[in-house]
Order: sequence, then structure tokens, then C-alpha cells
Amino acid sequence: MKRVLSVASECVPLLKTGGLADVVGALPGALAGQGWEMRVLMPAYRALRPRLAEWPVVFVEEDLFGGPGRVCAGEVEGVSMLLLDAPHLFDREGGPYNTAGGDWPDNPQRFAALSWVAAKIARHGLGDGWRPQILHAHDWQAGFAPAYLAFGGPRDVGTVITIHNIAFQGWAEATMVEALRLPAHEFHPAALEYYGGLSSLKAAMVTADRITTVSPSYAAELMRPEFGMGLQGLIAARAADVVGILNGVDEGVWAPEAEPLPFGPRKMKGKAANRAALCAEFGLEVPGPLAVVVSRLTDQKGMDLLPQVLPDFIAAGGGLVLLGSGDKALEAEMLRLVERYPGRVAVRIGYDEALSHRIFAGGDAVLVPSRFEPCGLTQMYGLRYGTIPVVAAVGGLADTVITANPAALAAGVATGVTFHPTDAIAFAEALRRLVQLHSDRTVWTQLQKRAMAQPVGWGASAAAYARLYDSLLPA
Repeated sequence: MKRVLSVASECVPLLKTGGLADVVGALPGALAGQGWEMRVLMPAYRALRPRLAEWPVVFVEEDLFGGPGRVCAGEVEGVSMLLLDAPHLFDREGGPYNTAGGDWPDNPQRFAALSWVAAKIARHGLGDGWRPQILHAHDWQAGFAPAYLAFGGPRDVGTVITIHNIAFQGWAEATMVEALRLPAHEFHPAALEYYGGLSSLKAAMVTADRITTVSPSYAAELMRPEFGMGLQGLIAARAADVVGILNGVDEGVWAPEAEPLPFGPRKMKGKAANRAALCAEFGLEVPGPLAVVVSRLTDQKGMDLLPQVLPDFIAAGGGLVLLGSGDKALEAEMLRLVERYPGRVAVRIGYDEALSHRIFAGGDAVLVPSRFEPCGLTQMYGLRYGTIPVVAAVGGLADTVITANPAALAAGVATGVTFHPTDAIAFAEALRRLVQLHSDRTVWTQLQKRAMAQPVGWGASAAAYARLYDSLLPA
């Protein structure tokens, strides 16, 4: 088996704050069928440290940005894990990146440590003899790993950085260059310097052999100022090395056939039973389409548009079940919708994995009005469950949903409804289109079955990653 080291700040099933963890946790199993053995390196946060007692130590670093560190190896639910145990950096209360008071002030050192260890493992291997041929870094938290390899002398390991969300760039003050073990002579605009400071994401984008994004459309969008977040020039300059590879979903976890009220393309009565159960759970009576939202409540996700478009949708017979958390003002706004539309709108603030499954199983349509969306997973869950996606035509949403216009319906390829631009006018029109489609039961059933037939697993994406890795191996 060929070998790849995946480096990330979170990974399912150990820790999840967003879609990054799902992707990092799914790739090892998906790539095994492509001839690649992947091990995942991530920090041993406080909640994970009890696992280390039974795991062997495979790497030691005495001076890791203020204290010693070690790496322990083990397996969790089929994923080969490497946990970086550095208590002075990761054994603390709070989230992986911040507390209620804001970001950890030493985040640059914390995740530079993760990157430093990743680069040393790539260059020298582990104590058990394992050494990767490819180092795959994810987002800003692992961004210095390709840089440490590039600036550390000749190397025989290929490097990849995947941008899951370019909005988060890993900022540090310019005065930290040497403290972060980076060469001062590389602090210039063509290398490390970024608007007077440092960005670990930019460092990776400059030094990695390949840059990937989590959808082809997002790769193209990042070359534009409105999406590139200051890095669009660098993406454009390295366009030949940029590859967009769609994420997939775990079809074993997101499986309508395995839900408590099972259903599938050939057994759609179960879908109706799930809808009835969801309405009963929240005390709703919805004569038209039941829309669902499972999302972070932020402007990026377009959640501020919901109060603007909901009145007409409710008047047309629609209803809404929303699960999410985020911006406190948006949370309050969503709760006010419940008061305004009793029996038609239900909101649960927070996240509940089991409830999210019931929501996708019971909803008629899932709403994803994002202003930008690198890939998106909720629209794929919607496709899997015959819960028709209504999405903004950006990033991975545009790559995964075929809009139900007359031509697509006539050709039998439509799977959802898309709209552009991401504003209330276009979103409201998309919801009107949804109501029309839902009112024709024959068309609606065909739309649901086509949605459920779409390939949303990791097969094609894993093959694309394998080809990318293979291209970086010595001839």
C-alpha cells in the first residue's frame, strides 16, 4: 500500500466542529480501496487524552514551541489515528480553537506545532517504521506543514493543501516569523508575507505541490475578488496546480434505508411516514412543502434571508423546521418566526445528530441559500433522502444540484432548484418554483427518485485524490 499522512485539526469520530471533520474522517476508508494507506494526525485535545494510555508512542519531540510533545498511534472506528500529545498547547478547557472569550492567543504556536510534527514525520518517519510518500494538509491549521518541508532542504515527499474554507487563513504577526521557525529571508510577498503579517494558509499555498479545493466551482470562484478573500491572485498564479475535488458523504451513515422509518426510491411510502412523524414531533400542520434547514446560523449561510422570504412561502402553504446555532441575533430572529407562524415553523437552537437524520428523512426540501459554499454536505444529504435541495448556485452547491427548469425536467435529469444571485428576490422565486413542483405529485415523485439516484458517496472523489497523489510520486 502507498502511504499518505493527513494532517488536520479535527476528525470524525474524535472531534467535529464542522464539515472538515467529516471529510478527514471519511477519506482513509475511501482511499483504502484505491491502494493508499492514510494515517490522520491531529492534536490530542483534553477530551482525547484518556485514549493515549493504551496507545504506543511512535514519535517524540522534546522542544515543541514551549514544551515537549509526543505522538501516539491507535485506531478509532477503522481510522488509523496519530494523536499529538502536547499538554502545554492542547490540554485546556474550551473548544479546539477558542473559548467564550475568543480565539486562543497562542493559536499560531499551537497549530505550527501540529505542522512541525507533520513535516518531521514526513521527512524522517515514525518509530514503527512508517513513513508517508504524500503529506496532505487541511486548511490553515496544518498550513505550515508544507512550508516546513519546503524550507527544510531537499525532500522526497509530495505535498497537498486542501482549502475547505478560504475565509479562515491562520493569521499571525510578522514579528513571529522566527519564533514560528520560519526563515526570515522568506518573509516577502512572493512567499510568506501577507498584508504585513503571516498567513499559514498562504504559506501552504505558496509551498505545496498541489492546491485542492472541495469542489470544481469553488476552485474557479477563488480566482475572483469576491470569493478569494485576498488570496485570489495567488490562486490564479498557481491555476495549473489547483484541482477541485468534490467531497462525498458517508452513505453508510446517511442511509434512508437504515432509518427507524426506512424508505428508498422503490419504497417511498416510508418518506411520507417520516414527514408525518416530523410534523407530529414539532406540532406542525403543513399543507404544502415542508422545508428544512440544518445549518450554522450565519450571514455566509444566507440565514438572514429566511425572514424575508418566509412570509410568501408560508402563505403558499409551506412550512419550516430549522436546526442550527450561530449568530445570536439570527438565533433570536429564527425563534421569532416560531411566534409569528405557530404550527407552521419549528426551530431548535443547537445541534442534535439524531434529530438531523429525522429532519432530512421527513423534510420535502432542504434550503441552502449560501453566499459562498466551498462544497456543502447538507444538499448531498438532501439528495440522498429525496429531500429536494433548494440552493444558491455557488461553489459545490452548483456542482451537485441540477435545477428543475423545463429543459432539465424534459430530459429527466433535474434534481433540485438553484437560484442566483444570493438575494431575497431570487430566493423567493426559487421557493415559488418549489411550491409549483410540489403541487404536481407525478413530477415531484420523479424529482425525488432522481435526487436519490445521484452518486454522492466517496467513490469518484477518492479516485480523484488517488490520481492526484500518484501524480506526485517519483517517476
